[in-house]
Amino acid sequence: MTLFSKRVRILNGATFLLALTLCTTHAYADDLIIHAGRLIDGVSTIPKMKVSILIHNDKVVAVENGFQSPPGVRVIDLQNGTVMPGFIDTHIHIGSKLPNRLNATEDWLTHSSIDRAFDAQLFARQMLQQGFTSGRDLGGGDETVSLRNAISQHKVVGPRLWVALEPLGPTAGHGDPLNSMDSGLSHPGWSNGMVDSVDQARLRVREHKRRGADLIKIMPSGGIASSGDDPRQQLMTNEEIRAVVETAHALGMKVAAHIYPSPAIDNAVLAGVDSIEHGSFATAKTLASMKTHGITLVPTLTVYEVYYQAALHTPELLTPGTAEKELANDPLPKQNLPLALKSGVTIAYGTDLGEGNHAMEFGLLIAGGMTPMQAIFAATRDSAELIGAADRIGSVQAGRFADLVATTGNPLDDVTQFEQVSFVMKGGIIYRSDNVMTTAQ
Repeated sequence: MTLFSKRVRILNGATFLLALTLCTTHAYADDLIIHAGRLIDGVSTIPKMKVSILIHNDKVVAVENGFQSPPGVRVIDLQNGTVMPGFIDTHIHIGSKLPNRLNATEDWLTHSSIDRAFDAQLFARQMLQQGFTSGRDLGGGDETVSLRNAISQHKVVGPRLWVALEPLGPTAGHGDPLNSMDSGLSHPGWSNGMVDSVDQARLRVREHKRRGADLIKIMPSGGIASSGDDPRQQLMTNEEIRAVVETAHALGMKVAAHIYPSPAIDNAVLAGVDSIEHGSFATAKTLASMKTHGITLVPTLTVYEVYYQAALHTPELLTPGTAEKELANDPLPKQNLPLALKSGVTIAYGTDLGEGNHAMEFGLLIAGGMTPMQAIFAATRDSAELIGAADRIGSVQAGRFADLVATTGNPLDDVTQFEQVSFVMKGGIIYRSDNVMTTAQ
């Protein structure tokens, strides 16, 4: 216990708020102990009761039975709450606004990447306050790379980010910025994701790697929240998909594939993608194939709920033709989730949001047939595995980052607890502490 023999420093009160506001400095917890009345550690399906989580700087050192209080060590009292690993959202668009409060086309044409960077910084801060300490951004520009770096350098506050830059897809596909626009418009960045040949597929992946991408996202099928494309059609060729996957894997990057229809999913599975995003029209046979090949599903039920409500109440704010696709297709993913659960395919947590309530997905997954513990694993262990960072995030055990969230109640009994996080720590730094007692022993 010599590691815990000295008094610690911890941000609190006005000093903590000032540091969050200015983002000019940071401080670790040094040596710290958290008394957890209930610990869901992201490893065991059975919660641990009355344990001490020992933290040094930004890492968990050990989890030990009982409430330990060595002399001179700061103790955080969460004896009456539930402690979990920091949540992970594996499908975000960190600079995206909610669709029901402004016109999507107007916003796209009147805001620059710098504007989106400021939005992204705000939404990242909000996401962290909701308990999400890590995220995977699947569609943005250079501003997402800059935000990722600024967060890691403690210049601004937010979750750890893995970023994909612009999704790769064909002209007139789901990711084509010119869909429904005046064909005479142009912008230097609008072609960054366009893939219309095998050679172009390889080049785009390499360009993304050079620009700082951690992974690659592709758009093999059409989508829903876009104009002119059909979500039930495969739009990239099999050869283009394989070229992306082979090039990305050679560069050490995973590939996330936005796909809706089963035939396109089957082709992407054979091409070796690492995850299927949405997978809304998947059949039982396709899901079984995904399980056999070890490919993760990210259902993103939240975005369907958000856009469905927008299509019902504010259709004029969506891009042309989007509302009709939303109303026709958005109920299907919820109906198909039980098929995915029955197949045994690994499910990771993703919302497809930037702005908004990232905890909403918990309730939707549970309503679709997941147990609360399965939903927690989806948002911790399984999401960490998908990212390729399970040795650093996704569980509370020795050697992992001290990424912790806590609720005052038990989320295994009350699903609303996921939206009532009262304590957030990322890398040993406390970013939220609602009425939590700390004492120096």
